[in-house]
Amino acid sequence: MNTIEEISKMIHGRLIQFVNNNLVSELLIDSRLLLFPSKTIFFALTTPRNDGHLYIQELYDQNVRNFVITQSDFPIKNFPKGNFCFVENGVDALQQLAIEHRKTLKGKIVGITGSNGKTIVKEWSKQLLEPYFRITASPKSYNSQIGVPLSLWQASADDDLCFFEAGISQPDEMQRLEKMIQPTIGIFTNIGSAHSENFETLTQKIQEKLQLFEHVKTLIYCSDQVVLSQEIQKFAQHRNIQLISWGHQSDSFLKMEQETISLNSTHLRCTYQQKQFDINIPFADQASIENIMHCLTLAIYLQLPVENLLPSLQKLKSVALRLEMHQGNHDCIIINDSYNLDMDSLRMALDFLQQQAIDHQKTLILSDIPQSGKKSDDLYQTVSDLIKEKKITRFIGIGNELMQHRQLFPEGSLFFENTPQLPEKIAQIPFHSEAILLKGSRRFQFENINNVLQKQTHETVLEINIGSLIHNLNYYRLLAKPAKMMAMVKAFAYGSGSTEIANILQHQNIDYLCVAYIDEGIELRKSGIQLPIMIMNPEASGFEDILKYRLEPEIYNFRTLQLLEELIQHQLFYCDQVIHFHLKLDTGMHRLGFEEHDLDRLIEKLLQLRNCRLQSIFSHFACSDDSACDNFTERQLTRFEQMSQKIAQALPYPVLRHISNSAAISRLPQARFDMVRLGIGLYGVASNEDEQQHLEVVNSLFSVISQIKTIAKGEYVGYSQGFLATTERRIATIPIGYADGLHRALKNRGKVLINGQRCPIVGNICMDMCMVDVTDINANEGDRVEIFGKNNPIAVLAQEAGTIPYELFTGISPRVKRIYIQE
Repeated sequence: MNTIEEISKMIHGRLIQFVNNNLVSELLIDSRLLLFPSKTIFFALTTPRNDGHLYIQELYDQNVRNFVITQSDFPIKNFPKGNFCFVENGVDALQQLAIEHRKTLKGKIVGITGSNGKTIVKEWSKQLLEPYFRITASPKSYNSQIGVPLSLWQASADDDLCFFEAGISQPDEMQRLEKMIQPTIGIFTNIGSAHSENFETLTQKIQEKLQLFEHVKTLIYCSDQVVLSQEIQKFAQHRNIQLISWGHQSDSFLKMEQETISLNSTHLRCTYQQKQFDINIPFADQASIENIMHCLTLAIYLQLPVENLLPSLQKLKSVALRLEMHQGNHDCIIINDSYNLDMDSLRMALDFLQQQAIDHQKTLILSDIPQSGKKSDDLYQTVSDLIKEKKITRFIGIGNELMQHRQLFPEGSLFFENTPQLPEKIAQIPFHSEAILLKGSRRFQFENINNVLQKQTHETVLEINIGSLIHNLNYYRLLAKPAKMMAMVKAFAYGSGSTEIANILQHQNIDYLCVAYIDEGIELRKSGIQLPIMIMNPEASGFEDILKYRLEPEIYNFRTLQLLEELIQHQLFYCDQVIHFHLKLDTGMHRLGFEEHDLDRLIEKLLQLRNCRLQSIFSHFACSDDSACDNFTERQLTRFEQMSQKIAQALPYPVLRHISNSAAISRLPQARFDMVRLGIGLYGVASNEDEQQHLEVVNSLFSVISQIKTIAKGEYVGYSQGFLATTERRIATIPIGYADGLHRALKNRGKVLINGQRCPIVGNICMDMCMVDVTDINANEGDRVEIFGKNNPIAVLAQEAGTIPYELFTGISPRVKRIYIQE
């Protein structure tokens, strides 16, 4: 812990308001992740997308008293109990603090960079080396200009080994990371095309990444990667760096002699110091083999006996580089984050639990925390404080250490030894309507607990990437700024899960939500959503629920206006609640909305309304995504401008105006007005190829191969003899059909992705299955199938089906399991 005065000196800041010389142990850059206010210092970072100064009041109200700011005119006098340190640049100050903290670390520092595999190499190295060293590692993939200083802050002088990733996306970034990490050992995993858009050549990219190793003593790499190997050797020529390579080259430090790959495992024969040894690993893909060889080379370099490492290599677990959320039994939500376990990742997981458990009790199932670097009494007291801070309803501790410290935890907590019978014991606990976070270290095999808690469904799943959704939201926010943002979560949030997506958007401080029908809004309210919710098509039978659930109806004609007037009379009799509503104008699409000739009568009626407030006036573009319709779109825009202005000028208070959908946000900056409506773009589908480059895929639909059979020439496949084999073919059956949402128009037209190859759907699609031709690829029963996703874009599949992505998204059946992932 450091005092605020010490931190101010470290970051070359100026204490412009000093009240108490508080001790600080927690760095905070995101106000939503606050855990221990009295020990926290908040860096108010300013980025193109946000400004941390906007959240100081909120944090001050929660008893945070230490702030680093960059606005010299910030009204610090409004915060009389706060310490304020002024710096010119918040990111520079955060990095300078990391540089100073790095000076206190005494152990070996391993810096890892490369195009792929950084996180896997870090996690597998931890699995291999934890029995021999005290280890700290950057949480998840914290490898950026901001992630690295936050990672470094978690390391302590007692650590024997510290692992830090370093990732860059453009030139001149790595030097800053090197100044913070200052690795003594380097690992360059590989070089590839990831994040290459800002580099002119592959060589330039390698040279930029090599800057991380400017002062290392040892550098580990694969000698089989020719260009990378050549650049590393050039780099090391005039520097005192020991090069440690592995590969098939005869002069490799660790030489690979032979590799035999079977279905789910690999046998490797290697030579080290002229001695051969055999390794069996539980993976069969080249990427995993490469990652394991980096870890093994590091372990051997650290003088660990090979024979001691072999059993551990066989037990390596695949690293789930993400948090997963899915439906459990008895109305439970299961959040599985057993990818790694340390205090920092526990804090992040608990924050996600808090975000998703608005209408559920919160349960934490936690294992012993290995290699924390803290005394066990202090460690588990901190865990207990965290549980109380996050208001965990039920705590279940697994392992001897937690059992020994049970007196620190709330009354009613349960504790179990880690035995083979553990999953059965957990399954007997009467969970109901709970959000259950699983957070366990690898040796506790929490995947078995996950299996008994989750709702059993068939093997087709829809994965929703939360990080990608937030990325897309921020992309459009930046475009639309300073306009407010309304997010469309109608139609089950385009198939993604309305309450789950709404929870995420609420956590991201979205301004408005929009659904189609009243029952969708009621569901959100019952799930704990407090944001304003606009109802686009309110039914007459549900108007009383609008009042009960604080929903905001769209009024689009005089009939719905009459329903609103009746509701106002009703609520005046019972209470004085102000009803908020929205006006829809028809500017040319001719679906719903008041027309121009209605305006005088409409304004007259609006001025007579009492105890209600018009929140916004809006309309709907018919074809803002199509440049061929731009003349018509401009006419719509002009009409909306004139009609909405006439209404707004007649009212005694200001109202919001909005007409832009996802396509218009980017194509028509003049149409953004006060608010924009984000729909399909939020879910990663753009209106043109240029914009698609800026978005990330949110929804991915996967299944598996159930069976493969060979059929002879002249045989038919599927109902109604839908496909005729003109030659001998290998046909795979996949457990997804039209009842799951696979469009029947894809028969003999659509393609799915198997092992990197697009394979044609053959024959008529069945209710629960479809058949695919895998004759020309290496495919096996149990292989994963991508119906649509990152590598098989939904826009392409929609084109093959003769429809649009909207229909494919919203057609995914509720019986398809949704898994929410956080990278």
